[in-house]
Amino acid sequence: MTDYRVPLAGVIGHPIGHSRSPKLHGHWLKTYALPGHYIPMDVAPLDLETVLRALPKAGFVGANVTVPHKEAALRLADHVSDRATVIGAANTLVFREDGSIHADNTDGYGFMENLRSGAPDWNAKDGPAVVFGAGGAARAVLQALAEAGVPEILLTNRTRARADHLKEEFGQRITVVDWVQAGNVIESAELVVNTTSLGMQGQPELRVPLDGLQPGAVVTDLVYAPLKTHLLQTAENAGCTTVDGLGMLLHQAVPGFERWFGVRPEVDAETRAAALA
Repeated sequence: MTDYRVPLAGVIGHPIGHSRSPKLHGHWLKTYALPGHYIPMDVAPLDLETVLRALPKAGFVGANVTVPHKEAALRLADHVSDRATVIGAANTLVFREDGSIHADNTDGYGFMENLRSGAPDWNAKDGPAVVFGAGGAARAVLQALAEAGVPEILLTNRTRARADHLKEEFGQRITVVDWVQAGNVIESAELVVNTTSLGMQGQPELRVPLDGLQPGAVVTDLVYAPLKTHLLQTAENAGCTTVDGLGMLLHQAVPGFERWFGVRPEVDAETRAAALA
């Protein structure tokens, strides 16, 4: 008798009710008429290892990992990709037949695909990029920008020590700028990236002077709730090319879906609409 299991995947976080990933993956499963299910899982930090080890036995082929588990998932994995090692966190797990866990990080990939889609004329080598924030998302963005060939990355964070630490890790291409000077350095930027939660619904606004934004610069915000943040609205008014943060969520999901369900999905207008529904 043939052993046939419907593949299962999901997203693990704490809390998890806000995640748009189930809608996104559910849309792709339906669009491509694939067997499988993708479910949200609220897992407390103390239970993470127990849950991860049990999931392959329950028919799971993989999982996404979100806050606050990205660093812990990396430590628990049996195999880790080079880019996940550099970023220091995992967001995509693949469970192998022997029960071992392979960890990857597709955030940088998602960021670059979203940027290239929303600002196709942007060239990494044209000039410096300014990055706000020094958390986990910033690490993925820094790795992606450096790999793409951005000549200089001006990094600024409310707590300078965290930015200094990232400079030590990522090297001389990064210049750390005091948070109070952030508004000054954007005058020279070809690209401005907000990786902080500032501007998100329920969070304080990003209170950096933005009058130095130059027409033609590309401005992107990893925040996608709201889709058009104060930063993006101001940049649009200044004649900049703006890229919202939803596309990063959509594109970073592509590699995991392909590994779990065997089809590489397309990110299109219907995908965006499904994620926002």
